[in-house]
Amino acid sequence: MEFIHIAAGALVGLIIGLTGVGGGSLMTPILVLGFGISPTIAVGTDLLYAALTKCSGVYFHQRNQTIDWKIVFLLGSGSVPSSMITISILEHLKKTGFNYDDIIILTLGIMLILTSFIIFIKDELLEFIHSNHGDSFFVNFVRNYRPHITVLCGCLLGCVVTISSVGAGAIGSAILFLLYPRKSSIGIVGTDIAHAVPLTAIAGLGHLHFGSIDFSLLFGLLIGGVPAIYLGSFIGRNLPDRVLRPLIALLLLAMGTKLMISQMPWVYI
Repeated sequence: MEFIHIAAGALVGLIIGLTGVGGGSLMTPILVLGFGISPTIAVGTDLLYAALTKCSGVYFHQRNQTIDWKIVFLLGSGSVPSSMITISILEHLKKTGFNYDDIIILTLGIMLILTSFIIFIKDELLEFIHSNHGDSFFVNFVRNYRPHITVLCGCLLGCVVTISSVGAGAIGSAILFLLYPRKSSIGIVGTDIAHAVPLTAIAGLGHLHFGSIDFSLLFGLLIGGVPAIYLGSFIGRNLPDRVLRPLIALLLLAMGTKLMISQMPWVYI
């Protein structure tokens, strides 16, 4: 275990505590861009990190009855099989000698840009959701096919989270806000966390199966990250959300753009 791993965990944990932005959106790109960790190792290690750190959140939300287990089951019905299929595809690619780091980088870049966009429009998105309970086509379609759409969204999340480790937090919450606009915000957060734990655990174990977990890095991230999350939460109470969230969104946008550009063969940066 190296001090730099503990420092990385502390930095990300502090930002998570300050802003509430998910660890996957920050941890993997920081490990790849800032610390030069292999994309495959960064994703696999971050998935197990997420599964372990989110367990306490599930306990808290279950104790406060803010988890809708029916929705968790619907999402998991799509995401768990999708994650396992994605793991099988990645393992097959590895056996053929194909270097899928480029796929990870490209998916990660797309997910970071999408996450930053969701953070930017969070208030407008919530306003739209809570002002559209009428008879619009969108509302009627969602109402009639909500369980099916939830499972399909779970399939999408299972795939992208397994490849990039990003999406179970901000994007998962955005999906639930759109599909279940009458649920409370804390209920959405609790349900999203409860779904994220088994998804990231299964995806992480899949990466463990084909050797893309660095346990020294994982332990360092946990030692630095867990205390820093609580410290960030304490400090964040006195900092304006309207300042912090745009800054994090810009950071994610910049990292996502950097990763996307790095995949353009005609650009050398």
